[in-house]
Amino acid sequence: MARITSAKCKLCRREGEKLFLRGERCFGAKCAIVKRNFIPGVHGPTARRQKLTGYGIQLREKQKAKKIYGLLERQFANSVAKATKMKGDSGANLFTLLETRLDNVIYRLGIGRSRAEARQRVSHGHIEVNGKKVDIPSSSVKVGDLVSIKEGALKSKFYENIFEKISKLELPEWMIFDPKTNKAKIISLPDISKSKQEFDPKIIIEFYSR
Repeated sequence: MARITSAKCKLCRREGEKLFLRGERCFGAKCAIVKRNFIPGVHGPTARRQKLTGYGIQLREKQKAKKIYGLLERQFANSVAKATKMKGDSGANLFTLLETRLDNVIYRLGIGRSRAEARQRVSHGHIEVNGKKVDIPSSSVKVGDLVSIKEGALKSKFYENIFEKISKLELPEWMIFDPKTNKAKIISLPDISKSKQEFDPKIIIEFYSR
């Protein structure tokens, strides 16, 4: 299955909520949820959202999470399978696995304006973990890891004033940014009870357990 390349704003309208797939646009007046908060299609504003069954609710939650993180079905299913084999709550495990992906970490740091852009920064070899280049977006960070931008990449205009921007962000409680070294440190694993959730991982685990 190919990665979703259709208009990202339609994906948000289909879910009826912001999935933050287009970076800064999602926070402004041009956001599709602000301008056209109805299901995409020929019926326009008069279209009604169908009442979902239990299965439908689980399916939509799974699809929403996939869109948020930009994953293919096989990638997402592998994450779910790994989460269920880990000790502890499977839903919390899934949340941790998704949040600690390197492309998501770069997005949380503001180095990418969207997860798609963050994935691109990683794939282009702009990111280092513990001083070594890592160009695999799905790589997982661990507690104690130091994440930074490769020195050579900083010459790009894209990274102009990037560290000043990062220092002004409200980062997740599981990472900190040191302005002296211009590196971010993973100080703990994401705690689902302390994080704002954009989806319900418990429902997703139930979907794959059917």
